[in-house]
Formats: sequence, structure tokens, C-alpha cells
Amino acid sequence: MNIPNTEDAFNNRFKQRLKAKETQIGLWSSLPNNIVTEILSYAGFDWILIDTEHAPSDITTLVSQLQAMKGSDTVPLVRPVWNDPIAIKRLLDIGFHNFIVPFVQNAEEARKAASAVRYPPKGIRGVSVGARGSCYGYTEKYWHKIDDHIGLVVQVETLEAVDNIEAIYGVDGIDGIFVGPSDLAASMGHLADSGHPDVQQKFEEIVKLCHRIDAPVGILAGNTTDARRYVDMGFNFVGVGSDTGLLKKATRELAQSFKTNI
Repeated sequence: MNIPNTEDAFNNRFKQRLKAKETQIGLWSSLPNNIVTEILSYAGFDWILIDTEHAPSDITTLVSQLQAMKGSDTVPLVRPVWNDPIAIKRLLDIGFHNFIVPFVQNAEEARKAASAVRYPPKGIRGVSVGARGSCYGYTEKYWHKIDDHIGLVVQVETLEAVDNIEAIYGVDGIDGIFVGPSDLAASMGHLADSGHPDVQQKFEEIVKLCHRIDAPVGILAGNTTDARRYVDMGFNFVGVGSDTGLLKKATRELAQSFKTNI
């Protein structure tokens, strides 16, 4: 009988490297297509974040995207549509091990997220003995061991959340902090302007705070200039762009380069 390599479930490279404070470079993916994801996974990024909060994804497309990434060394991350235990449960069941949960404002909401990714008695995750996450039941002791191998990062997106970072990270089960640059900028009165000096200063303050409390901290950049600056600031894991942004930029430049020369 050809049994799959089930030990992969207990080898979470992203979480291990997060804990070691290694710099990890990734890409944001909003295009819900398995072929796109497969191409991205071979590009050499440490991780690919598959978004469901601001992307038209569903469980079927997500399963095919996970299957498309199995041949690469890139780690799949996912952003649930919300800090919702039902949404998170479904993502766990199809095989995601690393989460960036949006809009966590305080320790109570962080505990809600941590509870959602753990089985009882530590959490409230519902039990399925035949879902894809456990290789349909082939992964031995999956239900008893997987809690320790789920990576959970929570997203701070407002000034209220920033004020609560220390309490949020102090919650058992939280592995890191992720700055939501656009929403944090909006909460500071700079809608669609995360490059504003006041916002950039706030990013620096967050990094210093996270370093002080020994919390891994990440962010998404809109371009390579911002990405390099964030790495230099001390962010541990940085999204250096997005599939939609890259596609838009490359196709626009290609069209303009030919139309202006004809």
C-alpha cells in the first residue's frame, strides 16, 4: 500500500524559522488559481501567503492550490477571511498549518484565534478523523501532536491593537505579530498612504517593541524599495509584493513599451 509521507505534518519550517528569528521573504497571493500558485511556489520564496480575506477564494480553490505547492520547498500560509473558528477549522482540515489571522485587537481576540487552531482541551477545534489535513486519517497521532506544529501569527491593524501588542503576544499559542500596513495607516488618518512619514515611524516603533518582547514581527510591502527598508528596520518576515501587483506592473509596462514605440 502506497502510504503518503505523513511526517510532513510535523515539520513546520516556517514556524521553526520564525522562532529562530530568521529572515523569511515571501509573496502575497490573491489570485485563486492552482497554476498561478504552482508557478509562484517554484520562484524561490520562503513562503506564499494565500489570502482569503480580500480575495475571491473558496475551499475548493484552496485545496487545489495546496496540492499545487506540494512539489516545492515554499511553505504555504493562509489568511482566513476573519478571526472565525469555523473558517479557521475548515482551513485546518484541508491542510494549512500556518495562519495570519486578521484584525486582532487585544488579548481576548488573540486567545480566540489560539483556541480555534487547537483541539480540546486546549482549544475548540472540531475533530474530523478523515479530513485532508491528516492525510485522510493516514497521519499517525495527528490529532494528538498537531497542536504543537501549527504556526499562528496575528495581524495588528489599528492603533488600539498596537497599544496591546505586548498583551497579545503574551497569549499562549501566538507565534508572531504581523503589521497590516494599509489598515494601520487608515487608522492613523492616512488612508491608502502607508508611506506617510508618521506611519513609517509607527512601523519602526512596532519593530522596536517586538524586539524588546522577543516577538517575531512581519509586514507586507507594496514594492521592493519598501521591502528592503522593512528588512533593514528589523522585520523578521516580509512579503515583498503580490501576484496581482506583479502581474499589473509587468503587463502595463509591456503594453506601454510597445504602444509608445509604434
